[in-house]
Order: sequence, then structure tokens, then C-alpha cells
Amino acid sequence: MPKYDWLTAQPIAHRGYHDMNRTVWENTLSAFARAVEAGFAIECDLQFASDGVPVVFHDEKLDRLCAIPGDVRAKTSVELGMLSVGGTADRVPTLAQLLRLVGGRVPLVLELKGRREDDDGFAQTVLDVIEDYTGDVALMSFNHWLLRDLKDCGTSRPVGLTAEGDKPETFFVHEEAMHLGLDFISYFHGHLPNPFITKERASGMPIITWTVRDENAVRTTLAHADQMTFEGFDPREAAVA
Repeated sequence: MPKYDWLTAQPIAHRGYHDMNRTVWENTLSAFARAVEAGFAIECDLQFASDGVPVVFHDEKLDRLCAIPGDVRAKTSVELGMLSVGGTADRVPTLAQLLRLVGGRVPLVLELKGRREDDDGFAQTVLDVIEDYTGDVALMSFNHWLLRDLKDCGTSRPVGLTAEGDKPETFFVHEEAMHLGLDFISYFHGHLPNPFITKERASGMPIITWTVRDENAVRTTLAHADQMTFEGFDPREAAVA
């Protein structure tokens, strides 16, 4: 199994280093620039716009972040790029815009937000966009079909499982995904420790946690994983606010 030490070398800012959507909103270029300045890796979400362009956006619907009705996948990347996020000057960015902004200065952890039966070309298009990017990039998803697509495309980038659960039947499903030859796991801190993660970590599998917001979650990460995906505080400080 390849080692990706850069994946766990520094805390990972969840949807960028935003301020809980007070003035700097999640998954915006402002949040990503703030993460770069602080030296944090960046986790963010990718959706597939109607023109086949990967955009950085978490929700399926536009109302929470853009205050309008509609489905993000029903809009083109150009249309999304004109929508204000949180009433700020930030617009919905494309993956290409994110790459240009970061320029390899910090690692990127990209989560593909899938929809069953509606993801044809999604994985390959993401790989096409990052093909010539020289910085560190990891790819992950909850959706096993997207993980399979990424692996079938022959990417050299690390591919990881995003997951949660603390029941044996859940672990069985996760283990099925690991048979794809995955490179890391991003797991919900509230379901740690558990036998699945303990076994995978003992085998050398890098484990990151999501989403860490308090001291208990930091302690869980330190005890049972290798790095955290955080929001709402500055992990460089001694204590969590």
C-alpha cells in the first residue's frame, strides 16, 4: 500500500477554513484562501453541474447556501458561478478555479457527492480536471460506485472511503468497498473506536476523522486516527473553544 504522509501531515479544514458561515462561507474561494494562508489542508465537496463541469458545492439543493430554490445539478457551471453564496461576494466555484487558487500550496481532499444512476462521467471528468495539477490531491466518496469508477479509470491519486457506522452490518459494507483497493478512510469520529477502523489502521491504512468541532472529538482522533477534518476552531491553539 502506498504511503501518503502528506494526507495526515496537517489538520484538514472542512469545506475550507470558513468561520461557520458568519462572514466566510463554506466551500468558497475565500474559505480556501484562508486555509492556504493558515497552512491547513483543504477538504471540499464536488457536485456535477449540468454542463459536465465539477463545481465545489455540498448540498443537492441551492436554498441553504444561495437562498434560491433549485437543484445544483440542474444548473450549468456558468449559472452557478453567478450565484452568491451566503449573500457574500463569493460565487459557486468550479474545481478548476479551486486548483488555480491553491496552486499546490496545501493538500486537497475532494469528496465526490454522488447520485445513483446520475453519475456517468463524473469520476472521469474530475480526473481530467486534476490531471495536470502538480499539487497533492486525494479523492473520496461515500458512494461505492464512484470509488469504483475512480479506480477503474486508473487514477494514481489516492482514493478513500468516506464512512460512518458502528454496527457489524455496516462494517461488512465498508469492507466490500475496501476490496476496491482504497488508499485511506475518512470516518465519523463519533463512531470510533470500532473493530473495522482498528483493523484497517493496524494494517497501515491512513485514517482521518470528520467533522471535529470540540475537544472530545480531538481526543478521539488522537487516540484512534491519524488526522482530523475540523471546523469552527483553530487547531493550532492549545484548547478547543
